[in-house]
Amino acid sequence: MTTTRDRPLAGRVALVAGATRGAGRGIAVQLGAAGATVYATGRSTRARRSELDRPETIEETAELVSAAGGVGIGLGVDHLDPEQVRELVARIDRDHGRLDLLVNDIWGGEQLFRWDSPLWEHPLDDGLRILRLAIDTHAITSHHALPLLLREPGGLVVEMTDGTAAYNADNYRVSFFYDLAKSAVLRMAFGLSRELGPRGATAVALTPGWMRSEMMLEHYGVREENWRDALADVPHFCISETPSFVGRAVAALAADPERARWNGASLSSGQLAQVYGFDDLDGSRPDAWRYIVEVQDAGKPADATGYR
Repeated sequence: MTTTRDRPLAGRVALVAGATRGAGRGIAVQLGAAGATVYATGRSTRARRSELDRPETIEETAELVSAAGGVGIGLGVDHLDPEQVRELVARIDRDHGRLDLLVNDIWGGEQLFRWDSPLWEHPLDDGLRILRLAIDTHAITSHHALPLLLREPGGLVVEMTDGTAAYNADNYRVSFFYDLAKSAVLRMAFGLSRELGPRGATAVALTPGWMRSEMMLEHYGVREENWRDALADVPHFCISETPSFVGRAVAALAADPERARWNGASLSSGQLAQVYGFDDLDGSRPDAWRYIVEVQDAGKPADATGYR
């Protein structure tokens, strides 16, 4: 028999912006598993691919949400286009009259940043595109969606980024544009927390660990079933996690009646697993950001013992 404990988000309406693949897809599916109605948006549809030219589509994400037990609604939306976002929110309002959870996961800059190029050698158009994809999209989406989210008390906004505030404050992240983009999203969550908190809603920043996304698995020439084969070349990949892990983190946050305690916080999937008691799909609890500091950055041999 299905209970409210099995489906703690039944009756809730979520928008996962940027849900075609990776963390966004993992979050959307896990929200569905918890019983939510999930509007999953992205630029890659069965009719048209984004410039990433990947095979994953937003329709597939919606189907996975429904298969998990929720209601998945996949829509092609370019979150750089304010009118498309306005129409999206208007549809959610017409269909449900409420929005309980907004996940800003829009990104799409994987092919644009250069690992070893300083600012003056980095292609400027690519760098500015990164900032638009990572920052403008989030601001545009929040601008249009927050009035609906604030209609009922208890709303939650999750700003997805890479790295915790503490880690990013002390470490340069990849390149000028990447570092700026990911740090800006952390600050967005902080700013929103100050505006939403007094109005009965909560905003947090959330980072996965080293995530086995579709693109990451492809990069290392492995599948989820044999991902450990990559350890011979990238031994610290032993701490990696599936996109479902951060998805379960978001579902746990959304189901927590005391989630306002996290308002303004920078959180990680591994950190929240320790608090809420959820596991990754293999039954482990990888704590990637603690591992990165204590093992990888400390120059120790790769060994996830005690970290998952």
